[in-house]
Amino acid sequence: MQNFTELYEVERRYEELAHRMSTPDAAANADEYARMMRDYKELTPLIEEYRRYTDLQQQEADAKEMLAAESDPAFAAMVQQELCEIGRNLAQSEENLRLLLIPKDADDEKSVILEIRAGAGGEEAALFAHSLWRMYTMYAARRGWQCETISENPTELGGVKEIVFSVEGPDVYSRLKFESGVHRVQRVPETETQGRIHTSTVTVAVMPEAEEVELEINPKDLRIDTFRSSGAGGQHINKTSSAIRVTHLPTGMVVECQDQRSQRENKDRALKVLRSRLLQQKQDAYDEEYNARRQSQVGSGDRSEKIRTYNFPQDRVTDHRIGLTLRNLQGVLDGDLDRVVEPLILADREEKLKQSSTEEGK
Repeated sequence: MQNFTELYEVERRYEELAHRMSTPDAAANADEYARMMRDYKELTPLIEEYRRYTDLQQQEADAKEMLAAESDPAFAAMVQQELCEIGRNLAQSEENLRLLLIPKDADDEKSVILEIRAGAGGEEAALFAHSLWRMYTMYAARRGWQCETISENPTELGGVKEIVFSVEGPDVYSRLKFESGVHRVQRVPETETQGRIHTSTVTVAVMPEAEEVELEINPKDLRIDTFRSSGAGGQHINKTSSAIRVTHLPTGMVVECQDQRSQRENKDRALKVLRSRLLQQKQDAYDEEYNARRQSQVGSGDRSEKIRTYNFPQDRVTDHRIGLTLRNLQGVLDGDLDRVVEPLILADREEKLKQSSTEEGK
């Protein structure tokens, strides 16, 4: 059984935080108070479980002492049964503590920039790219998140060759980070006269939103061009050159934004996407060097890897990383994505727990 004596100091810090927040001067500095409240809230599940664990340890010690001094066989059997129950609870509490002690992904609480691109399959891939965009926006609505389109390249039949949008809210990245990769669809397209099943692919990239303080971009490294927004026409067509194309000269990375009414708004959004892409590129390089992504996420996390199949004739969704197969495909596409997300989060935690145990045994 693991020794969690190091948590004694963490508990002391937790109690000190509680005391400092209760003092009359605590609210004088709003930023400092918010930081203390955030730390206190983050530590609460760990400390509550640690206190349960130490209480169970004391119960076990008391029961063993009682058993050693007991001469009545019937009562001793009852105490022994109680010891077994305490042992089971202790083992569960230990596992809970080990999970709580696993370092969190620093980006888990962030909002994201989500990019969906049609891959192999022509118009059918573009139509499914639109279906995935709809799925994510409906899932976001269920969780109370806000979505906002940054750029979109639609097709005449209602699909999208590419769409980039932000998803803002609490813990967005923690639930969407497993969506990066190749999504495959198998179905009979409406344009298929002979009823043949086509296979198409769509690539999804999920990037935690980068703050300016995390990644500073030198204005000299940027070329900013303006052009006239494209659209389907009608009274809302943008007739001014307000669309923005930002080119990051050192990397050749290009971001376009034309969804907003003004150049300034489009420029701000384009820079937000560029900053997130550059931060993700930097992180990917680090992950490739140290193979950290394979250890910290379900599967390899490689965006070129096929992660999920949506099979319409069989009404099933299969996530290939954890061997999960679900029915009611339309329900998932209508935003019931937690049926897929929750097992992925659980598998990720189990993998991290396994790695933690392996490292402890070395």
